Amino acid sequence: MDYVLGGIALGFIGLSILVSFFPQSFIDIALSREIQEDQNPLLDSLMKFISWFGYSPGCIITVAAAALIFLLFKCRREALFILFTSLAGLVSTVFKIMVNRPRPAEPFVHIVRKVSQQSFPSGHVLFYIVFFGFLTVLMYQLKAIPTIIRIAVSVVSLLLIFTIPFSRIYLGAHWFTDVLGGFLLGMLCLYMLCFFYFRKPARK
Repeated sequence: MDYVLGGIALGFIGLSILVSFFPQSFIDIALSREIQEDQNPLLDSLMKFISWFGYSPGCIITVAAAALIFLLFKCRREALFILFTSLAGLVSTVFKIMVNRPRPAEPFVHIVRKVSQQSFPSGHVLFYIVFFGFLTVLMYQLKAIPTIIRIAVSVVSLLLIFTIPFSRIYLGAHWFTDVLGGFLLGMLCLYMLCFFYFRKPARK
């Protein structure tokens, strides 16, 4: 596990250095154009919906609602750790400022939804990995929750995790290397969150 985490950390550092020196690469541009090739209003709406949970107030509502549900079912520790997932936004902002990569722009890509802040890493992908990833871990851990609910929550969470990278590139908000950076950093943050969560036996 240490080697895996070390590899992920080195990968993120190397990627950060790469995009700092080469903010626009032919690979990023080619992949963005490929993903945006078949744009239409219906797909625009779907991709915007997938990204909704990462924008404010969507992310605030999502985290608060999940924490409240766990709290109502007397899973206070789980509710607290769910609230900790919101720190992903702070982590994202710190690295965005450090790397200071501009967002994709015309004419290289089509901007479906204009966003501010710097581009690297993708805060959406980082948040989805941490929040929905941890939610999936909890669904595996908390056996007292009915199986159908655990399966449904896990499937929806994993679906959002795997579709958010395409959503961000499709909307013209990020390059491929942005979402890759968000994924790598998100995995590191998720590991840290799970490490502290499992230091104490979880509620059965």
